[in-house]
Amino acid sequence: MMASQITYQGQEAVECGLCQNPVSFFCRRCGVNLCDSCLPEHARVKSKFGHDVVDYASKDDDDVCLCDSHPENKCSAYCKECDVPICILCVSIKHRSHEISELQDKVEELLKEITKENDRLQSFRHEMKTLLDHTTKQLSSLSTIYQKRKDEVTARGKEWHKQIDNHVKKLHQELDEAKKKNEAVLQKQKREFEETNGKLDEMNRKTTQLQKSKNVKEMQKFKPVIREQKTTKEFTQYRIPTFNECKIDENYMQTYFGYIEEMQERKMSLLEDKSIPDPDSGRKVKEVPSVSSVIDTGFPADKNNNRLYDMAVTDDLKVWMGGESSELKLFDLQGHLHRTVTITWYGMFICMYNKQVVYTDRSDNTVKKISDDDTVVTMFTTGDWKPKGITGSASGDLLVCLHTFDQSKVVRYSSTGTVLQEIKYDSQGQPLYEDPFYIAGNVNGDVIVTDYKKRKVIVVDRLGIFRYTYSWKDNDSFGLSVATDSVGHVYVTDFIGDKIHMLDRDGRFLRYIVPEGGIKRPRGVCMVGDGEMIVGECLTGLAKRIKFLEEQT
Repeated sequence: MMASQITYQGQEAVECGLCQNPVSFFCRRCGVNLCDSCLPEHARVKSKFGHDVVDYASKDDDDVCLCDSHPENKCSAYCKECDVPICILCVSIKHRSHEISELQDKVEELLKEITKENDRLQSFRHEMKTLLDHTTKQLSSLSTIYQKRKDEVTARGKEWHKQIDNHVKKLHQELDEAKKKNEAVLQKQKREFEETNGKLDEMNRKTTQLQKSKNVKEMQKFKPVIREQKTTKEFTQYRIPTFNECKIDENYMQTYFGYIEEMQERKMSLLEDKSIPDPDSGRKVKEVPSVSSVIDTGFPADKNNNRLYDMAVTDDLKVWMGGESSELKLFDLQGHLHRTVTITWYGMFICMYNKQVVYTDRSDNTVKKISDDDTVVTMFTTGDWKPKGITGSASGDLLVCLHTFDQSKVVRYSSTGTVLQEIKYDSQGQPLYEDPFYIAGNVNGDVIVTDYKKRKVIVVDRLGIFRYTYSWKDNDSFGLSVATDSVGHVYVTDFIGDKIHMLDRDGRFLRYIVPEGGIKRPRGVCMVGDGEMIVGECLTGLAKRIKFLEEQT
């Protein structure tokens, strides 16, 4: 019998869902109104989720799903055949021959899908917040940055006399227009990030609300909404214009005085379908790490006795060594020499890329690789920039440290030399590097650089946004090379301190690694397995294989 509004003791009352008596109770689990007489009978009804009976006055009307056929009744079941929530009357009338399930089963099914979609959106939110903060900082410092560029132009203009006044005004105008354009795109980008974050927050609020609800209709209505909520797949980076000076020539102002390089943009992928492993808390670093083998690389010494510079580990756990010689040498971990290749420059900066050893050649500003027949092949040139540290990234690109005059940067290249990303400034437009030296990538996409002049480790995320720096407490310490392991730990060779600094993936110092017998003037470092590294002593030319983690029990 359908429940209805009736008059009871001078006031409107609601009928019991099972009879015509005034309602006194409400079963939250079954979504049905009950009177005093029907309560005991209802309690005997078997339910997968049990019963949750409360005083009718204390029920939450917003936390219910009303039946379409009997609007005065709460839904307590779900018709799988009709794909609708139904009340207890519908079970015995309209849907009697249909397959029926408890409403809570459908609630849990819908919430599982909605929660999954919400988790997808919320995992994206952290990266969006980073981008929003980065863009906000760029906007706040935009005037200072552009004023600095104007000052550069003006200083250049003072070297010239009256004949360049008009040209200075023209460049100022270009900067003003560039600033407006830059500010407009950053404002637009900021609004888009704020709008996206707002939508993500709304999805989260609605999901949280539904998690406390049993309103299947609202869940069904919200399910396609949250599923269709899109997330940004790429982020546009805008490079601040630079003032490029030229030699003075009265006849060619545009060519030789200087010009404003237009704002550049490159598309960067935001989301990566890659899980980052957590550090293995069950493994401990040995108090005294052991040296399992020593490789004598045999490189000659320069006037400062430098011999061994860099190393790179192959997939089959052999190690390419580079030093004060126009040769690269391939050793196994027991110290046996397998291969020697003549190259065009010292083996100062090397890495593995697509299973081939790659090195930077500062004599002609190129990146070169060794082919299978030991031929040196030029991959691409770096123009006027001197290449130093190099590493292959998890995304299949090459990251190269570059330096020229008083400028430095890190560039991400494709295998053919296409510039994919340029990392040069922080969010305030200040140079990140003075002299980037060695470089490594981490499992979370971070780009880790040791800076020779700053004597710091400088880390940005994969979008080029500054994350942290690590510097030495001891003024006599000096970090040169850097490596990372499979769980994101960072290892930096301390050339002066004769030890290895071990950091977590966020740049927090964990401990020093000093093997039994010590290590002298460490420079190159590579991981060669779980809890093992190989470290090169620059002055002796020896490479030591160090086991630094305790055995698992």
